[in-house]
Amino acid sequence: MPRLCETEGLDDIQEEILKAVREFTNERIIPVAQELEHADEYPTEIVEGLKELGVFGLMIPEEYGGLGQSLLTYALCVEEIARGWMSVSGVINTHFIVAYMVMQHGTEEQKQKYLPQMATGEMRGAFSMSEPGLGSDVAAVATKAVKQDDGSYKITGSKMWLTNGGESRLVATLCKTDEGADSVYKNMTTFLIEKEAGFGETAPGLTIPGKIDKMGYKGVETTEMVLDGHPVRADQILGGEPGKGFYQMMDGVEVGRVNVAARACGLAWRGFELGVEYAQQRETFGKPIAQHQAILFRIAEMATKVEVAHTMMVKAARMKDTGQRMDVEAGMAKMIASEYAHEVVEDSFRIHGGYGYSKEYEIERLYREVAFMLIGEGTTDIQKQIIGKAMLKDYKTKS
Repeated sequence: MPRLCETEGLDDIQEEILKAVREFTNERIIPVAQELEHADEYPTEIVEGLKELGVFGLMIPEEYGGLGQSLLTYALCVEEIARGWMSVSGVINTHFIVAYMVMQHGTEEQKQKYLPQMATGEMRGAFSMSEPGLGSDVAAVATKAVKQDDGSYKITGSKMWLTNGGESRLVATLCKTDEGADSVYKNMTTFLIEKEAGFGETAPGLTIPGKIDKMGYKGVETTEMVLDGHPVRADQILGGEPGKGFYQMMDGVEVGRVNVAARACGLAWRGFELGVEYAQQRETFGKPIAQHQAILFRIAEMATKVEVAHTMMVKAARMKDTGQRMDVEAGMAKMIASEYAHEVVEDSFRIHGGYGYSKEYEIERLYREVAFMLIGEGTTDIQKQIIGKAMLKDYKTKS
């Protein structure tokens, strides 16, 4: 029995969910991933299957039509799905962040309105914080919501890198608002923007221009969103109170980092599987290359990195589930999982030799996909800043 990526302490329901997701991945994702990815085709049938499994509502409470599961259960499911095709986990990721933000910060009316539709996957969410000229400096958000005399707002600006930008009908969008606060962070508000699925003008003053062409992470849509006086009601402010957007978004990003760590774990896991399988089939100098010490050592290092990344991801998820602050642990998990995934996939690519460069082999796709893990939900350098500052605070020299 393979021993990598095993998680202790799961209950029967968690085991059943993971078994169902693993079977779905093996039977309905892996066999078609290559064809769909090369065609940059949206995985409609896969998404419909995930809706039937209840994956879109995994963490949404039962009272709103979800399964009421933990972040750990969700992250382990994402790891399984990303092992099959990372892009599919991307379809779920931003949807999950938006649902989480509504659960944690939304008014009861917002929960009743959106969560039941999100639990079934009928309404899918997108998360919009970044802008064309904005990287990790969230304080520099320029998209502005101007309050009108009747209490509504009009939003103008451009947003960038929306996963699910076309298919989504609800976009959690961070905007600058004039709340008169002395801190830029208290002059930000999250709006729950409603739109139609598709491209072009999908709501008054709101345009989704089209898909951004990317090196990897294909199939899933990544788009821009252009707002030109887009009208929103006051009840579309997340939580009903302006000025709390930055803190709401950071809460969403925190669980999003666990999610990205889980996706990186899935990529590393699949990269290892492909590498160790190929190493036992390919022969040189009269024996399988797995029996050559150079390859054997590489396999050992790959397996260890897969296990370390999985363990740290599980720790961060469990901390969040028990109500502990885990910004540092989420950053550590995201950093190590993404870096190790990159290294494991590259090692698998090297094991494949020239065949790894061929689109016929799955490792070629993973090699392009894994690069996204290094930048999604905050680069490694940003994680290091978060971790380093926390360590200086915790281990401050006593004078």
